[in-house]
Amino acid sequence: MRRQLGSDAGLTARMFFTMFLLAAVYLFFLAVLWQAGVGYSGLIIFVAIMLGVQYYFSDRMVLWSMGAREVSPREAPELHTLVERLAALADLPKPRVAVVPTSMPNAFATGRNPKNAVVAVTRGIMERLTPPELEAVLAHEMSHIRNRDMTVLTLASFFATVASFIMQNFFYFGAFGGRDREGSNNTMIVYLASMVVWVISFFLIRALSRYREFAADRGAAILTGSPGQLASALVKISGSMARIPQRDLRQAEAFNAFFIIPAAAGGNSLMELLSTHPSLQRRLDYLRRLEREMEDRR
Repeated sequence: MRRQLGSDAGLTARMFFTMFLLAAVYLFFLAVLWQAGVGYSGLIIFVAIMLGVQYYFSDRMVLWSMGAREVSPREAPELHTLVERLAALADLPKPRVAVVPTSMPNAFATGRNPKNAVVAVTRGIMERLTPPELEAVLAHEMSHIRNRDMTVLTLASFFATVASFIMQNFFYFGAFGGRDREGSNNTMIVYLASMVVWVISFFLIRALSRYREFAADRGAAILTGSPGQLASALVKISGSMARIPQRDLRQAEAFNAFFIIPAAAGGNSLMELLSTHPSLQRRLDYLRRLEREMEDRR
């Protein structure tokens, strides 16, 4: 039986507004490309193929990069039991389960849709959390799967990737922009527009990712009925990071967007603007508010 709690109107509005701003930025970018009269259709097709490969094979690539190994119910019966129970509560197919052999406490979910999803946990997180805390973490990852967050963020980053590719290959495109002044001007306009689009979309996509984390925290609170367990797990994971060797944290930084807690998280407002996750304090405040909401409904 699925558990439900009224939607968070403020969070939904912020996500919608961020998507609206991204759409406006990308329409501006397309208008500049059109007005400049440059043929970037080949580039867009190339980037679409690149993102398509990433989208369809992300689960395998991430598991391979992290050294994760899929485990059977016989190898990890308690872990599979938790995942199976949460999948039933969330009305989802049971995802595959993997374990990462590292002491860093973390968890992540990947896969292009609920039918091709994988939930992975590290050895470190299983050793540090109680069963209810681990269940709350898994519920957070199941919420990401249910909300199709990977699909949303992949689509949201499409034109940002195009803009980034143009910036990185400016001289290549400049060589084909025409030798006359008009061709050179058009190339420069496209480059400057790409820079503006990439910078603005970088911050908007980071903001969208942070809102999706709040939504997954909310989903975990609903599935488990206990926001406090997730709050306790987040505090334990964050506190344990300080004891993990810096070399291990740096190696894991590339996967911060997947993790429930970034491997290296900044503590000030400026660093949070650059982060894919909200600060720990903001998440704890949000979970406390959810706990009050749930108590008021009882």
